[in-house]
Amino acid sequence: MDLFDVSEEKNFHGKPLADRMRPRTLDEFIGQEQIVGRGKLLRRAIEADQLSAMIFFGPPGTGKTTLSKIIANTTSAHFEQINAVTSGVGEIRTITSEAKDRLKMSVQKTLLFIDEIHRFNKSQQDALLPYVEDGTVILIGATTESPMFEINRALLSRSRLFRFEPLTDGHITKALQSAIDDPERGFGNYEVQAETDAIEHLVDVANGDARTALNALELAVLTTNPDENGVLNITLEIAEESIQQRVLQYDKKGDNHYDTISAFIKSIRGSDPDATLYWLAKMIYAGEDPRFIARRLYVHAAEDVGLADPNALLIAQAAAHAVDFIGMPEARIPLAEAALYLATAPKSNAVITAIDSALQTVKNEKIGQVPVHLRDAHYTGAKELGSGAGYKYPHDFQDGFVPQQYLPDHLLHKKFFHPTERGYEKSVSRRLDYFEERIRKGK
Repeated sequence: MDLFDVSEEKNFHGKPLADRMRPRTLDEFIGQEQIVGRGKLLRRAIEADQLSAMIFFGPPGTGKTTLSKIIANTTSAHFEQINAVTSGVGEIRTITSEAKDRLKMSVQKTLLFIDEIHRFNKSQQDALLPYVEDGTVILIGATTESPMFEINRALLSRSRLFRFEPLTDGHITKALQSAIDDPERGFGNYEVQAETDAIEHLVDVANGDARTALNALELAVLTTNPDENGVLNITLEIAEESIQQRVLQYDKKGDNHYDTISAFIKSIRGSDPDATLYWLAKMIYAGEDPRFIARRLYVHAAEDVGLADPNALLIAQAAAHAVDFIGMPEARIPLAEAALYLATAPKSNAVITAIDSALQTVKNEKIGQVPVHLRDAHYTGAKELGSGAGYKYPHDFQDGFVPQQYLPDHLLHKKFFHPTERGYEKSVSRRLDYFEERIRKGK
């Protein structure tokens, strides 16, 4: 018997292992205890066959389609399933027309499961809306994207949202062991011995995705020849060959994108260099636009470090230039250097407070006149109008400073900038105190 024959025999059901091992009942369902655990709202609704429109969203391989199939096997409603990639408005109209007839003739509801519902464009979602609203169909939509970005607000407002979290290591381990032991749908009729390290590797790299782990296990079994005792030994080396690279769930326009950049920036603000590097590495690994990362570094060099370390802005600028000048993957190094510099620099947001305070004053208070001595005296006729008269040139005085009025009359005692005692701003604060003292003494 050659390897091809062995593979054919092992793949006895034809369907992929992940599909064969789908849980068939709520009791078999793995994970998502927060929404289908005993006593939870969704479980009660399924068991009572009292369902309303709902959207399942979360990473791949976490049970969205599986739970919809369990509902299909549980409900008394007629079940229809379509995929948004291959379906259009015409199919929606056919299904809803039949659903109306079914409801009228036999008082039977129709449950419509739409996989990858985020693939429907606005007009397709609008075509579905009236039938969801009047109860012609009970919608179950599944998506790996954030519904807040991909689903129409009107459809969202009529649906209950259920977030599916990545499965835990324990969940994935349970799924793999079930596949090894199950004689009906898995490999229970074969002598499969999987090393603990091999299982742990599959679990680790699967990253919460049961489908990925089961696909890797299937590949490992199908490509392993039995030893002289008929045992299929799945070693760590075989597991590593079967699942070689971790796949990250990272939607560049959705909530995962924004959550990750938020964690990155907050780690910088919180002065945690290790967390900063981790979130930076996640974005780089997932293929995030390095220009986007560079722009965020640029912004937060001013926003979170500010004048506590003015060099931060220059370092961020250099990293942004490096992204365009040398490109990836080399630009990962200056990006990391800039991120680490910002994370370990002294922090101050006094610049934000200062400019925002000044903007609010300009917006909410009257606009004062420019003091005469500050006005431009260079254009023709300006001096005849008195512009610039009485201006004192600071470089002509001690320390390059001389007390004189710079704000409009009604803002003479207004303070916008309040430097902190951190980093370079401490020196700025001392200098301003010195100038204030000079002003009080009139020198």
